[in-house]
Amino acid sequence: MSRFFALLPAAGIGARMGAGGPKQYLPLAGRTMLWHAVHAFEAIEAVVRTYVVLAPDDGRWGGHDWSGLAKLAVLRCGGTSRAETVLNGLRAIAAEVDADDWVLVHDAARPCVSAELLGRLIDELADDPVGGILAAPIADTLKRAGADGRIATTVPREGLWGAQTPQMFRHGLLLRALGHAGTAVTDEASAVEALGLAPRLVESDMSNLKVTWPRDLELAGWLLSRQG
Repeated sequence: MSRFFALLPAAGIGARMGAGGPKQYLPLAGRTMLWHAVHAFEAIEAVVRTYVVLAPDDGRWGGHDWSGLAKLAVLRCGGTSRAETVLNGLRAIAAEVDADDWVLVHDAARPCVSAELLGRLIDELADDPVGGILAAPIADTLKRAGADGRIATTVPREGLWGAQTPQMFRHGLLLRALGHAGTAVTDEASAVEALGLAPRLVESDMSNLKVTWPRDLELAGWLLSRQG
């Protein structure tokens, strides 16, 4: 039977956050944001191990408390882009993971993903021939901006979804897809799509927040408090 592994790329610098350092280490509800993102997988029995991929020169990891993360394994092979970091991580675990095993790639900046959403993703994709992602239907009216900062057009939102993570694909397929697509893709699904495959959408919601701007951190803290 195929096994399940989680992989979190955490080699970025979080420039948009304006925190003066990698945002994954920002304090959140008594821990780091990264701790919460990793901890989400501890309660998922199907997940065998959770890999965190750091930059080779990351000097902050040792200054934080990572207790309570029994499945955690650290890889220091991060690259200059998300795609490169994920690809390096996949290559690093190739000796431990079979080609048919599932890898759930999750953003370090999504600390609020719930056990319910993770369970839904695994249950709906466990027998899928391709794999897929958590995603939320777009509720807002979308506007495309012109060069002058004014609305150029309204984009129909019918059929549009906002991609989230985890994005779940088999190790062999994802390794091939990222190797084929290169490091410019912004998520794993895009790389799989480039092979001519159609990943499945598993419905999520906005509680699976991605912390991008400073104000998002406060909302993430509130969401975690609601989860208990």
